[in-house]
Amino acid sequence: MKRYVLFFVALISLATAMALPTPTTYCYVEGKSPLYLDHYRAEGSGQHKCALFAFGGGFSHGNRANEKYMPYFEMLLSQGFDVVSIDYRLGMAYTNEKSADVGPLEGAWAMYRAVSNAAEDVLRATKYLLDHSAELGIDTSCIVATGSSAGAISVLQAENYISNRSGYAKQLPADFNFAGVVAFAGAIYSVLSEPDWDATPCPIMLFHGNADRNVPYRKATILATGFYGSDYIAEQLHSIGATYYFHSAHYRDHSLAVSPMTDNHSEIINFLSRCVLSNEFMQHTNEFVDETLEPCQTEFTIQEYLNTNYS
Repeated sequence: MKRYVLFFVALISLATAMALPTPTTYCYVEGKSPLYLDHYRAEGSGQHKCALFAFGGGFSHGNRANEKYMPYFEMLLSQGFDVVSIDYRLGMAYTNEKSADVGPLEGAWAMYRAVSNAAEDVLRATKYLLDHSAELGIDTSCIVATGSSAGAISVLQAENYISNRSGYAKQLPADFNFAGVVAFAGAIYSVLSEPDWDATPCPIMLFHGNADRNVPYRKATILATGFYGSDYIAEQLHSIGATYYFHSAHYRDHSLAVSPMTDNHSEIINFLSRCVLSNEFMQHTNEFVDETLEPCQTEFTIQEYLNTNYS
């Protein structure tokens, strides 16, 4: 009987995978280290809304076509969004042996370079979509940036650059902004101060567990330099009058970097419909408590984050 159940589960999984259209791959950065993107086209003609996705992997590994992201892609396609899943530069190439010797200061500097490069690549991919929107059939007024873990950090950092017109954001049209950001266990990396927001950012949706050992839920900094997580960002967005929705989960770990892409479709669709497509103002935090989870550690040092990610 067990074999029959497994067989039918396999058939259902295969059917789900087959529901995705075959993507078209483009090289959006040429040269010695080219970067590629996969364009999944939603049904229908004309210009489509678009979700630009950045994968997770601690800035050291990962790929744009991981099967665990496919339910999320399928959901977005069902809502009329094209999905563009991108490569970006991976800058944290520590081996298991070397990671034990990496101190907080060295790790902080290496992470700054990795985050900056990945955010720049998100913006370079965005510029490619803007420059080729006619042939790709993309509505440039509705590009949503979304990502998981390191990818969530990358899209949040990119939106912060757009708000401040800093870095590669200066290469984008002056009036461009993402229509929204959806970040699964993300943060912003800031140097010597908390993140600034010179202009009001686009609507931002945040998922994060307060027991996350990989990406800080609140913050992890040295001399105000380091990661400011979803809880900190939500407070900032509230104070500056920006639209946000924060799914905050007590005693949940880094699993929220992936699980909402399967388990929280209705929440995401609601945010996209109300805040992105209908421009509804919202400032909302949902505190989720899973009674099956035991209270656990929720405060971690920078060294503990480094050890979790690179050991």
